[in-house]
Formats: sequence, structure tokens, C-alpha cells
Amino acid sequence: MQTATTQAARDNKASSGASELKTRHISMIAFGGVIGAGLFVGSSAAIAGAGPGVLLTFAFTGALVVTVMRMLGEMLLARPGLGSFVDYIRAGCGDAAGFVSGWLYWGFWVVTVGSEAIAGAILLQDWIGLPVWLMATALVASVALINQTAVGVFGEFEFWLSLIKIACIVVFSVLGASYLFGLLGGHPAPVATLLGHGGFLPHGMGALLAVLPTVLFSMVGSEIATVAAAESHDAPRNLSRVTRTIGTRITLFYVVSVSLILCIKPWSDIHPGQSPFVLAMDVMGVPGAAFAIRLVVLSAVLSCLNSAMFVTARTLRGLALRGEAPRTLGSLSSAGAPQAAVLACSVFGLLAAFSSILAPGTVFAFLLGATGAVMLFIYLLIVVAHLRMRERAGSRWGYSAIPLFPAVNYAAIVAIASVTITMLADPAQRPTVLASLGSALAAFLAYHFYFAAQRGRR
Repeated sequence: MQTATTQAARDNKASSGASELKTRHISMIAFGGVIGAGLFVGSSAAIAGAGPGVLLTFAFTGALVVTVMRMLGEMLLARPGLGSFVDYIRAGCGDAAGFVSGWLYWGFWVVTVGSEAIAGAILLQDWIGLPVWLMATALVASVALINQTAVGVFGEFEFWLSLIKIACIVVFSVLGASYLFGLLGGHPAPVATLLGHGGFLPHGMGALLAVLPTVLFSMVGSEIATVAAAESHDAPRNLSRVTRTIGTRITLFYVVSVSLILCIKPWSDIHPGQSPFVLAMDVMGVPGAAFAIRLVVLSAVLSCLNSAMFVTARTLRGLALRGEAPRTLGSLSSAGAPQAAVLACSVFGLLAAFSSILAPGTVFAFLLGATGAVMLFIYLLIVVAHLRMRERAGSRWGYSAIPLFPAVNYAAIVAIASVTITMLADPAQRPTVLASLGSALAAFLAYHFYFAAQRGRR
């Protein structure tokens, strides 16, 4: 199993184009996959659902993401050169787990291509006035074109789009802190604003669990960097650096910005669908806040769409190189781009986008449900892969960055299981978990009855 995985990684490296991504690209790609509309707009649902106590949920979720990424980083250092995180899942949990995680991950990001294209088209409609379907098609075509060129072009686009989001959070944090210290005028009352509307836990501890899935899904995407780093000049070094630091940085961005919002604007005045950043900046008297945040949200959507196209095409090509997808999808253009995979992902992404227009309550709802809890399964497999690889290696592991092994692995498994159980207990989220479980089962059966049988005949 490990030999096959290593050979696949070598094939991938040998057949890839020139390594053009730089360390700054890798870092921004990791940010780009995580800091998106889920923070700038989606966080309002978590704030409204849990009140100030949502900070505990953000801290807990951030700690979970940091832990999973550190485990991935440890595997990358102990066993360099295998490839992306899917290859490490394969090495730790077997070919079936690698196949299932690869296809589930591909499906998750293909649906994301469609949903982000629609979100971007809706944002642009107020300014341009063209039909949503036409602008969604144009957006998908644009990111497909970017991903058909040399990977360095993708890296530059992602670098600047991500930089806009990070700059927005930094500027907001500086303005928010200045306002709370009385440097911008007004009458700030951070303690009263934070605690004077029902206390720190206005809806009780149960609300923290209820919003946990929302917060978790706003933070996923750090693992994209492991796919991107495989096309950089110093892949092992870039991979380990990103996985060591990205989770902590993201947690700080989320926790600090949401803390400032809750000290500036009463949580009870924040409603789902609103941008809490706009509401807080209105309190501070920042002119043009709504327009500025709208531009930032658009850049966040485009960044996520760009990253989604990148990672879904690379994942599909990786499956093709192992014979788990049509071999033609493993081809590269003269620029080193996975041309056939990008084209295929563009088509499926557009189908997902059109389904949200033509059949939002049936086909698109099914697609969202079937992929909605996928990242829970992916993170669980990363934790289990780390546990099994380190236990098998024993004293030969050679690199240990995770303290309290294996207790921390079991704690992470319990945390992921808790999120899953919370979603199952919620009638609104239960169909998502069940549909995602169905997708995982279908992928496993496909592997068992077709690919495993084929390999057995060989």
C-alpha cells in the first residue's frame, strides 16, 4: 500500500509542470480557502444563535482545526514526498479510504464552484444587470482560464485576492481597537455592549453546540495548501510551515475580529444574513462601509472560486493518475496545467450552478446535502491516518510535534463525532449528515466492487 502511494506521488511529481508557486503564494492560498464570506457575512448566523458565547465556539473550533493541521504537518515531515493530504490518508488508512476521501473532496469543491459562482453573480447583478446564469458562466470560465495557465498565474491571482481579505480584517481590527479606546470619538462601552444583553450565554451552553457546525464549515479549507505546495519549489518545507502556522493565524483572525464586533455592536442587533462587519463600522461612523465590505465579500467569493477550481482539478487529476478516474483527466498542457481536469470540473461546476437556478429545492439541495458534511469525514480520516501511521512507525517515526499522543488524536475524534451528533440531533441539519454519509457509502461501494476487483484480477 505504502509503495503504491509513494509511486503515485512520484508519477505525479514527474508529470507535473514547472514548480512555480512561491512560499507567499502557498500561505495566501491557505488563507484564501478559509477566510471568505463565511466570516464576513455567515458569522452573523452564529452570533445571532449563540450570543457572545460564540467566541468559545470559535476558539474551540479553531483549536480543532489547528490540531488537525498540526497532525497533517507532522505526517508531512515524518514521511515527506507522498503528495497531498489525500495521499497521507491513503498511506495511513488504506487505498479505499484514499479513494473515498479523494472523490468526496472533489465533489465538495465542485459543488463549491457552482455555489460560489452563483454568489458572485448575485453580487455583481446589482452593478452590471446581466442575468445571473450568464455572469455565473463568465465567472467559471474566467477561473477556468486562470487555472489553464501556468500555476504561477493562479498563485498571483490568489495572492492578491487573499491580500484584500486580510487587509480588510487588519484595517477593521485597527479601527475597532481605536474606537474602543476612544480614539474615534463616540461613546464606546465594550463591557456593557458585550454582556448587557442577556449575559455571555444568553441562550445557554446548548447554543454553543448548535452553532458549532456553522463555525466549523466557515473555517475549513486550510488543507488546500497541501495540494498547492506540491507544485512549489520546496514542497516539504512549505507544507510543514503552512500546517504549523495557518491554523493559529486563522483562529486569531476569527476570534479577534468577532470579539471586536461584539464589543462594538450588541449581539442582539445582529441578524442572520447581515454583515456584522458593516454593522460595527456603521457604529464607528466609517463612511462607505457597506460598499467597501461588499467589494471585500466579492473578492472573497472570487478567491474561494479560484481556489475551488484549483483544488478540485488537482484532486481529480490525482485520482486519474492512480487509475481511479478516466486516465485522460491526468493529462497536462504545455504550461503544466491539468487542462482536461479543469475542463471537466468547469462543466460539473456549471451544472451545479445551473441546478441552483433551475431546481434549487431539489437537485441543488441534494448536492449541498450530499457534500455538506464531507469535511467532517476528511478531518476524521486525517486524524485516524496520523494515529495509525505514527503507531505503525513507533520509534522510527522520527518527528513528533503533537504532544500527548495518542490522547490528542482520540480527543479530536471525540470532537468531530460531537459535531456530527449535534448535526444529527438538529432536524434542519440531519439530512445533510445522512446525505453525506450516503455519498461516502456510495464511494466505498464503487471502490470495493469495481476498483478493488480490478486490482485483484491484475
